[in-house]
Amino acid sequence: MGAVAGPEIERLVQLLARLPGLGPRSARRAALHLIKKREALMTPLTSALQVALDKVQVCKTCGNIDTQNPCTVCTDPKRDPAIIVVVADVADLWALERANATQGRYHVLGATLSPLDGVGPQDLTIDALVARAHAAEVHEIILALNATVDGQTTAHYITDLLQDANVKVTRLAHGVPVGGELDYLDEGTLSAAMRQRTLF
Repeated sequence: MGAVAGPEIERLVQLLARLPGLGPRSARRAALHLIKKREALMTPLTSALQVALDKVQVCKTCGNIDTQNPCTVCTDPKRDPAIIVVVADVADLWALERANATQGRYHVLGATLSPLDGVGPQDLTIDALVARAHAAEVHEIILALNATVDGQTTAHYITDLLQDANVKVTRLAHGVPVGGELDYLDEGTLSAAMRQRTLF
């Protein structure tokens, strides 16, 4: 089948297809929608992308992304400086914020340790985390890492490095999700829930 659109439109489709969750077919639909809604959607989107390109930066304190540095979370006076929540990625930070799960500060590692993918300690911001953990005001480090092999390996590695820091190291509970039915849960989740049972 020959090309049905000019190279400029094909380029737009190819770029959209690189976004997570968009395959070639979804990218074509998105491109067509943008073109049809040029004034209402494409123009403001182009402007927003340019602003993001010019102004978005990585927070030098925690690794979040924002238009100010230090970021909005780090400069919020209502945040508890005694608690640092460690996450692998900014997406995890945003998820915790959507849930309003903590009033602590954050530390974004950038990834998790993954020897198979060639990700070692030097590729993460672990040294900066250890330095922050030694600050006098910090009392707890919460490891909010994925319950995967890589996530738990990273958590153990960080815990070992924090032995001489005067902080409590905790992790997220693993087990039955809110609204979950036991019959639908995998064996690993059920056994973790049983091991980490709490008083009712």
